[in-house]
Amino acid sequence: MWLWAAFIIFILFLLVLDLGVFHRKAHVITLKEALTWSGVWIGVALVFNVFIYFAYQYHWFGLDIPEGEPDGRTAAVLFFTGYIVEKSLGMDNVFVMAMIFSYFGIPAMYQHRVLFWGIVGALVMRAVMVLAGVALIQRFDWILYVFGAFLIVSGLRMAVAPHAPEPERNPVIALARRLFPVTHDLAGERFVVRINGKPALTPLALALIMIETTDLIFAIDSIPAVFAITEDPFLVFTSNIMAVLGLRSLYFALAGIIHRFYYLRLSLSLLLVLIGTKMLLKDILHALPGTTYYTLGAVALILAGGIIASIVRARRTPDSYEVDVPARRKAATMRNAP
Repeated sequence: MWLWAAFIIFILFLLVLDLGVFHRKAHVITLKEALTWSGVWIGVALVFNVFIYFAYQYHWFGLDIPEGEPDGRTAAVLFFTGYIVEKSLGMDNVFVMAMIFSYFGIPAMYQHRVLFWGIVGALVMRAVMVLAGVALIQRFDWILYVFGAFLIVSGLRMAVAPHAPEPERNPVIALARRLFPVTHDLAGERFVVRINGKPALTPLALALIMIETTDLIFAIDSIPAVFAITEDPFLVFTSNIMAVLGLRSLYFALAGIIHRFYYLRLSLSLLLVLIGTKMLLKDILHALPGTTYYTLGAVALILAGGIIASIVRARRTPDSYEVDVPARRKAATMRNAP
C-alpha cells in the first residue's frame, strides 16, 4: 500500500506542477508546446518503466508477476504494452474532444483548463474502475471471459458505429440543464457563476461534463483491454494512469490533423478484437512461451499499419474535412440560459 500511495502522490505532484506552474495562465497551446509536453509525458512513462523493471526484477515492495521469467523484463514489456494500448485508444478520444469543443464554442486558450480537470476526473474514475476490476477478477475468475467477449463486440461496433458525439442527447448534460441555468457567454476560465444570487453553469462547465462522461464510456473499453494484457493490479493501474496523463498534450498535438488518420478507428477496432480474443484464449496462450512479446508485436503491427495506410490515403485524397457543428446544435447549448 505504501507503493500505491507513493505513486498517487507522485501523480498529484505532476498535476499540481502542470497547472500551478507551467500552465497557470490561460493561453493558446501551440503545436511546438504540445509536442514538447507530449515528449515530456512519454519520457516520464519510459523512466517509470525503468523503475518497473528493477522493482519486479528484484521484487521491491513484494512485487511479483505470474506471467513468466525474468520478472523485470516481462513486467516492463507488460507495462509498455498496456501503455501503448491505452495511448492508442486515447487517440480516438482526441477526435471526440475536438467535436465537443467545437459544439460548445470553447476558445483554444481555455481548452487546456477544461482538459486538465477532465484528466483529473478521468484519473479518479479509472482508479475506481481498475480497483473494481481487480476485485471482480479475484472473486469471479470467469469475468475475464465476459471482458473478452465485451471487447470483441466493442471492436466490431467501433468499426461500424457513427463517430460524432451527440451532446444534446447526453442524459448528464440534460440533467445539468434542468438543475442549473446555463449562461449564454463564457466567463473567462470560470465553470460556475452566480446570477441573481443563484449558481449558473457556463459553456465551459458543460464541455467539462461532456468530456467526463465520454471518457467514462471510453474507459469501459480500455480498462478491460489492459486486464487482457496482464492481471497484475499495479501494472494495470500505472500503465493506464501514465497513458491518461499525456492525453491532454496529445489532443493539442493531434487535434488539427486527427481527421487525416482515416483508418485509425479500423485499426483500433482490430486491436480490441485481438485483445478480446487473447482474453478468451488466455488458458491456451498462457502455456505458450513468448506470448507477452507476441502481443506487443501484434499491437505495434496493427497500429503501424493503420497509421501508414492513413498517411498514404491522405496523400492521395485532398483534405477537405473540418470539424463543423450546425447552428441548430449550437443553439442547444443556450437552452435554459438566463
